[in-house]
Amino acid sequence: MADPESLRRIAHSPAPFSTWLGIVLLFALFGVIVLAVVGPSPRRSDYEETRAKKRMENLKTSREDAAKALNTYAWIDKNKGVVRIPISRAMELTMAQLAQQKPAASGPIATPEAQATAVPASPVPTGSPQPAAAQSAASPSPAAQSSPPGSASPAPAKTP
Repeated sequence: MADPESLRRIAHSPAPFSTWLGIVLLFALFGVIVLAVVGPSPRRSDYEETRAKKRMENLKTSREDAAKALNTYAWIDKNKGVVRIPISRAMELTMAQLAQQKPAASGPIATPEAQATAVPASPVPTGSPQPAAAQSAASPSPAAQSSPPGSASPAPAKTP
């Protein structure tokens, strides 16, 4: 077995020139191998072109599927009798159905003044909530209080 002093001299002695030269040549050889493999490979952007082609194909197929679904007849649930019809035919049927219906009269349009009086001034309720009928029966309107007993009182205003 070698004594500790000789081992310490070997560990702390400068490396010979041949060792350094071998390490440098090894790195140079590695660099040459990498250049030989990577160097001649073509440098083009095929990746983006192929992705663009895939996107265009996906878009084309999805548009074809949508057009097929919108313009063809098909069963959705045969047991229930539910079918899919072309959208143009569905529009024709809807227009015919709407033409047969009589338009309904709309109600009166509330003016801004009527809306402003119907809305309470404070957002916080002052008392316990009561139904509208019970509240109007419990406290008569100011117009009914001020009118003489024999005269007709005006109709109460409707709130929207």
